[in-house]
Amino acid sequence: MKTLVLNVDRDDDFGRKTQVKTPIIGYEANLKAAVKLGEVDPEDSDLNAIFTAISTFKYLKEKNEEVEIATICGDIKVGYRSDMLLAKQLDAVIEKTSAEEVIFVSDGAEDEYIIPIIQSRIRITSVKRVSIKQAGNLEDTYYRFLKLFSDEKIQKQFVLPLALVLIVWAFFVLLDITSAGFGAILLTLGCYLLIRVFKLEKNIKFILKEIKSGFVTGKLSFYTYIISVIIVLAGVLVAYTNTITAFNSETQTIMVVPFLYFLSKVIFAVVLAILLTLLGRIIDVYVRDKKLPWDYWMFPFSILAFGSITYALSRSLYQALIDWPNNFSLLPFTTLTFIGFLTTGIMIAIVGAVTNKYIQEIKEMDKRERDLEIQAKLLEKS
Repeated sequence: MKTLVLNVDRDDDFGRKTQVKTPIIGYEANLKAAVKLGEVDPEDSDLNAIFTAISTFKYLKEKNEEVEIATICGDIKVGYRSDMLLAKQLDAVIEKTSAEEVIFVSDGAEDEYIIPIIQSRIRITSVKRVSIKQAGNLEDTYYRFLKLFSDEKIQKQFVLPLALVLIVWAFFVLLDITSAGFGAILLTLGCYLLIRVFKLEKNIKFILKEIKSGFVTGKLSFYTYIISVIIVLAGVLVAYTNTITAFNSETQTIMVVPFLYFLSKVIFAVVLAILLTLLGRIIDVYVRDKKLPWDYWMFPFSILAFGSITYALSRSLYQALIDWPNNFSLLPFTTLTFIGFLTTGIMIAIVGAVTNKYIQEIKEMDKRERDLEIQAKLLEKS
């Protein structure tokens, strides 16, 4: 029965630090990879793990057992992507080595999360978790913390939010408005957590790349983005001021009423900003591709319909609930303003949907004609 000594590096330290391609199969290949990692980062815990795997392999080889050694690596973004890579590499290793059982070697609990993945493919006979021996003095502990926080993964998860909190707090202290600092810190951390939870890092990078590209190439969309942000900020400020004026501390009403009033005042500023951004994007795509981007056709209709219907509903709901719970009136839903904006929004949506359907059919016909022309040319050549 062939045994596989399997070393797992879930966050891909080998790939990132030594540029070694994985999976690493065989004694010589693993020894070379260990030496490379030792030259780059002799204090990496994965170094201890791979040497433990090598030592185990040599021990079993001396016992004349049929044994092979391999190292598989995941990705720095530990999670779904990392585990998919590990599973794919494990399948390749099992196929190449024809192993029937595994001795699993890791440097910590994080790597052991993939044990169920391994067990679904091959039998695990032993698990070796490598612990690094450390001196028990304060200086050594301090040094280990420094090395820990120099890791890129730790920096993104812990150092970055701490740095954001300190920057925001310092900014408000310099402005002498420390009372608002705590709220700003909560807002900053909340935004950071949302970005992490919904994995929006790539979107943020794309936006920053677009801003840089706008500076360099002079894209129209870059300037329309800026103008749109200014329009939204101005709209929010004006709507907020009007809401505060209309609902002072003495006004007795439920919380949803000021919100509906604010929404009715700000909605068209948001709609205008989105349309302006979309216009800049369409012009940039047209200049780049030398053809109209028909895929954007439905967006302005949807935005205008959304704005018109939202304004009608928020304005009428606000008027209906203004005296709640003493009075609730349905008259605001029968006014010409409500009917007009609601009907306009619905008609815009219908026109957009119908014309978009017509455009898509034309595109499909053009595509079929091009495919037929290509097929005809291929037949002529054959």
